[in-house]
Amino acid sequence: MGLKAVHGAHPRWYFTFEGRQMDRVGTAWKRALKRMGITNFRFHDLRHTWASWHVIQGTSLQDLIELGGWKSYEMVLQYVHLAPEQLADTVAQIEQRLAVVTHEATNSLS
Repeated sequence: MGLKAVHGAHPRWYFTFEGRQMDRVGTAWKRALKRMGITNFRFHDLRHTWASWHVIQGTSLQDLIELGGWKSYEMVLQYVHLAPEQLADTVAQIEQRLAVVTHEATNSLS
């Protein structure tokens, strides 16, 4: 069952059990990891992934602080981890924009 299937089942929480918020994971999480052959992974690691995906999609750090319930930029930055390819893509986008500005400025001088 995907997240879309459970959307709206509870007024606030996506992850529920018998209509109540799930506030901890235990043996089910451990069994699932074991079945998948995943080692050295904690449920909390998903928070890092969630934060990184938000930044990649353009969510501002200020909005992310609110969404994730962090109290400072320093705290949220501990959760955001960008891959080198992501950083390279960001630099390429800036270079592309600068090239357009430089080209338009050159054209206007002619």
